[in-house]
Amino acid sequence: MNILNLFQMAFRALARNKLRTFLTMLGIIIGVAAVIAMVAIGQGSKQSIHDQLSSMGSNMIIVLPSSNINGGVKIAGTSFQSLTVKDIDALQKKGSYITDVSPSVSTKGQAINGALNWPTTIQGVYPSFLNIRKLTLRDGIPFSDNDLLSSAKVCLIGQTVIDNLFAKGENPIGKVIRFGNIPFQIIGILDPKGNNAFGQDQDDILIAPCTTVQNRILASIYYQNIFASAINEASTDSATAQVTAILRESHRLKPADEDDFRVRTQEELIKTLSSTTGLLTILLTVIAGISLVIGGIGIMNIMYVSVTERTREIGLRMAIGARGRDILQQFLIEAVLISITGGLIGVSVGILSTTLVTYFLKWPTIISQSSVVVSFAVCAVTGIFFGYYPALKASKLDPIDALRYE
Repeated sequence: MNILNLFQMAFRALARNKLRTFLTMLGIIIGVAAVIAMVAIGQGSKQSIHDQLSSMGSNMIIVLPSSNINGGVKIAGTSFQSLTVKDIDALQKKGSYITDVSPSVSTKGQAINGALNWPTTIQGVYPSFLNIRKLTLRDGIPFSDNDLLSSAKVCLIGQTVIDNLFAKGENPIGKVIRFGNIPFQIIGILDPKGNNAFGQDQDDILIAPCTTVQNRILASIYYQNIFASAINEASTDSATAQVTAILRESHRLKPADEDDFRVRTQEELIKTLSSTTGLLTILLTVIAGISLVIGGIGIMNIMYVSVTERTREIGLRMAIGARGRDILQQFLIEAVLISITGGLIGVSVGILSTTLVTYFLKWPTIISQSSVVVSFAVCAVTGIFFGYYPALKASKLDPIDALRYE
């Protein structure tokens, strides 16, 4: 019996029980759609994190104070203060792999404009911080080195703070607001950046000269962080090693002493977050893939039922010359048709659901061609794997016993 006839017979057999066939496909449809959607969401999140961190400067280096051993007692990193203006001077003079350096101090408080107030964060930095973080101004001017030297009470303001302190359409440039009890004149408006990879609002901020925040608000000579920018992305490792060596010399650490600071790069953060997102994607994909296994078990179950219902038909076909191989092929083709058709529908549903997630939930998604191809290939394998045993059972029926079956 030729293969075309076997396909025609398989189509007719499945068409006789449309609802049952569809319900059998449902597990495959859900499994394939879930795999495609989960991989798309995972890949989209991974790319979004990479893009957001890269937009902050892929060659950015961050120095943080760290714990250290003092008289045998471990001091917590949050309470240890080790970064000072001496470190900034050393990095600026000796850092051949570094283009910009800026310290950073910040504190939370209440920003006030007349009767309106808003809890926000003020960050004290050098003018070079804007270049390091790739921040741009929508309006106004940045503060200068002279503002830094004089601890000028000027600031740059983020869009979230503007929305909560000023009437819609009001221009905040030149206006004076208070942060706590300290008045600040707004000289620039930051371009909106939205939420970062951790869900924090990057526009909910005031940026002021570092000396102003240190002297007028914090009353501290220590920095909470130091930001630096390598000359290019390829030089990040060399710049990191150089920063470590310069700071160890600046802090007069002996070769056997531990660092009292930590040096981190954007590349490290990107790799860490990408690895975490990748593991989560794999986990979600495995969970979604279980639906494919359940769908395959459903195919096996229905094929067993089909063999039982059509026992007399099988006996009749064998009596008029059909071989066991023909019966095997017929039922195997039915199983594969169910899984492949379910796979095609599942691919369509997966792509559609991914599009809807992006449109309505605004989640970043990237439909992976490999996930479509692999999930569809798994469908075919599932049909063959779970359909083979029922088909084999049908092919081994005795024609006389099959004809007598009631």
